[in-house]
Amino acid sequence: MSLSFAQAQVAFLDPCRVIAQDLSHSSHEKRYYCLGKVGDGVLTVRFPYRSGLIRIIGAGYWRKGKRIYEHENQIHG
Repeated sequence: MSLSFAQAQVAFLDPCRVIAQDLSHSSHEKRYYCLGKVGDGVLTVRFPYRSGLIRIIGAGYWRKGKRIYEHENQIHG
């Protein structure tokens, strides 16, 4: 499923969003994940901060992101 930039931005609007550092990425540039509810799913958005701005580099509906989101927000399925 292909996501647009506009769709990926919606994850940041979730008041329960989770921001986590991508520890598996190189030390050259810190990257992060935003896990946010979009529609019926939890969207995972990868991004770095560059010059004070968020630059979205990828987004998708990943099971691991959903599990982390539900854990952090104490949602039990």
